[in-house]
This record gives sequence, C-alpha cells and structure tokens, in this order.
Amino acid sequence: MQVHAEAALLPGGWTRDVAVTLDGAAIASVVPGTAPDSGDIRVATLVPGMPNLHSHAFQRAFSGLTEWRGESRDSFWTWREMMYRFALQLGPEEMEAVAALAYAEMLEAGFTRVGEFHYLHHDTDGSPYADPAEMSLRIFAAAETTGIALTHLPVFYAHGGFGPTPAADGQRRFLHGPDSFGRLMESCAARLSRPQDRLGLAPHSLRGATIDEIRELAETWPGRPFHIHAAEQVKEVEDCLAHSGARPVQLLLDRAPVGPDWCLIHATHLTAAEIAGIASGGTVAGLCPVTEANLGDGIFPAPEFLEQEGRFGIGTDSNVAISAAGELNMLEYSQRLAHRSRNVCTWHGSTGGALFAGALRGGAQALGAPVPQIVAGAPADLVALDDALALDEPASLLDRWIFGRGIRVRDVWAAGAHVVSEGRHRDRERIVSAAARVLRELS
Repeated sequence: MQVHAEAALLPGGWTRDVAVTLDGAAIASVVPGTAPDSGDIRVATLVPGMPNLHSHAFQRAFSGLTEWRGESRDSFWTWREMMYRFALQLGPEEMEAVAALAYAEMLEAGFTRVGEFHYLHHDTDGSPYADPAEMSLRIFAAAETTGIALTHLPVFYAHGGFGPTPAADGQRRFLHGPDSFGRLMESCAARLSRPQDRLGLAPHSLRGATIDEIRELAETWPGRPFHIHAAEQVKEVEDCLAHSGARPVQLLLDRAPVGPDWCLIHATHLTAAEIAGIASGGTVAGLCPVTEANLGDGIFPAPEFLEQEGRFGIGTDSNVAISAAGELNMLEYSQRLAHRSRNVCTWHGSTGGALFAGALRGGAQALGAPVPQIVAGAPADLVALDDALALDEPASLLDRWIFGRGIRVRDVWAAGAHVVSEGRHRDRERIVSAAARVLRELS
C-alpha cells in the first residue's frame, strides 16, 4: 500500500509531495518530492499517530452523566462515588463493548496507541474470576478488534487510603495482594499476542499502595512502563503529609526508584523541588487536561516544568471527551488562564507544533514504545488530517488543528491497517451498536 501526502510531517519538518509505502505493520519507505501514482491513497497532510498514555476505558460508560450538582459542594470525591457505582455493574462482555467504543473513538481522534490503566479486575461481588485475567483479556480483545496498539497497565490496588486504611466496599473489584497481582501479571504477559502490544504495571496511588509495596513492585517487574497517580488532588497531598510527613511526589522521589520508565499521572500539585526532581530524572508527567478540568483538579505547572526540559505526554483518563487536539488545546489554554499570557507552552515558534512533538516523545516513552515518526522502519501509525479550508499552509496546520477550526482527522493507519476512513472507524456501526445496548442498561 502506498499513501501519497501533499505534505507530511517528517523528522526534519514539513515536507512536500511525500510517498509513504507500507509493508505490513511497518513503513517500508518514505520518498519526498514524488508525484502520486494512480493507485496511491491520496491525502492532504500526514502526521505520526499520537500515544494516549492514560485511559480508564470503562469510564467511557458514564461520560456526561456526572454533570449534575446535588445539594452539597461537588468535587472529585463525589464524582468518585458515581464512578464506583458504574464500576460495580460492568461484566466482562460490557467491559469489552465499552472499551471497544472508547478505542474506536481514540483512533478517530488521532490516537494510535493507548495506555490502559486497568483496575477493574474482579467479579461484581469482589470475588476473583476463574481466570484472573478475565477483564484484562477483554481489554486485549477490544484493542485487537479496533486496531489500536495497547500498553496494558494492570493496577495494583490494595488499600482504601493512607495508613493504610481498609478498602471501601465500592473498591472491592480492584483489590489485590502481592501474590495474586503477580499471578495476574504473569497471565497477562503470557497472553499478549500482538507484536505492537506492551505490558507495564501501575500501583494505583500512594492511597492504594504503600511506599514499600510500590518499591517491591518496581523491583519485581523492572524495566517495564511503571505508572502511578500522584498529587492529583489537594486532599491527597494533605493526607500524605499528615501520614508520612512528605508530599506524595517527594515521597516517591526520596524512597522509590523513580526514573525514565516511570510516568507520574497528573502530578498537578508540585513544589519547585518536585518539578526539578521529575524533570532531572527523565520521568514523564502524564497530563490529562480535559479530565483534570472536568474534575476540578487544578492546573499543572507547565512553564516551570518545560523550562527544565521536563517530559510530558497526554491521556484521555476518564474519557469524558476523546480528542488528541482537545487535550493539547486544554493544556495550553489552562496555562493562558493561569498566567494571563499567550503561547505559554513554547519558547519560540509554533505552539501547536511544540505541544504535538512533546506529547509524541513523552507519550511513547511512558508507554514503552518507539517515538512515532514517518521514517522507513517505523511502525505504520499514521494520521491524515483534512484541511477543509485548503489553505495550503502546512506550517500552521497543527496550530489550526489544535486551536482553530476546519481541520479533521480523515484517515488513520494503525500497524499498517487502514482503520479510519473519512473520519469513521471501519467497524463503527457494530461497535457503537454493541456499546449502546450496554449504556442503555447502565443509565
């Protein structure tokens, strides 16, 4: 298969008239300055596919259903109770249907790899399934059905809070001890079958795992993507201080082997020393700006972090809205509101281009995957953007996609498969129909 782009974003920048030949799951050749052949798939612009480093696929089931305020002040913690109620209803078939919907929408939005931070492990009463990897296998099936590359991140969740305190009843489906979690990891490792897929792990947070358990997990499974929620909420920081005398990120930096394999999800509430520690260690900050805004979490200290060459990627987290451009837009716009300034997330040149490039690099690092590039030998993960205004200005295309109007995702190739055409996933009707049945039953 050959794709001809009027302009393509190559490692050296925007390049005109590029022929990209796909050979199975890889890019066989990239030839600039080439006229299209009659059999080519012709597109206006071609960019690498974006990694989505943080997803809770099951939460797509209640997208838009928590925007209703009761008599008390609403917060992350009240939202969490609604999330628990939905989590207790999803069986394996429902999980697969909802995950497939989320993954198809991610591909339609320009994401070609997802990091699934997966903690819905057990049956609805909290008892293990006969196959301890039952729910993970449903994630594998949804990824394979849709074509998105997967970095699976089974979550270790053992406690309900600092202390540690016992888990609440609403958390009963999440819980593991070290031995049962090890069996889950081994089962997942044995059953990942696609070459593009990866297996990492994720202690949920310092609320859900003690610092000693986190250290043990890192020692048991070295070299794998290692993700953890950290400093998402002010209350989390206050509770960690009260329990340990240290803030959550500082506790991790001081007592755990935090490094380039690690991704600190959210990392919203940081001191200057914590910012420096994350940046200097090459650790990725996993930012989910749309969810962070939806939950009222706070604003990540982006200029201070980027000034120290900190690495970041983007995720869709709760999947309340699924958009690669939307996450990057919210990241920059939140900074503009906080700092009363413009073009905060770059020091010169295109803000959209800087955000896109940074999220490609950091997202790939966090998910244990190659940095998406349009070069020979790279995975054939490509996104064609359609410029409805036909302005013929590729240098401004990413800015117009992220901050403007008139740009849409038209085609997507994932591992060489043409999974999105004219903006629609190849199996959209079946996937949406199956998910709609589930959502009607749950609503």
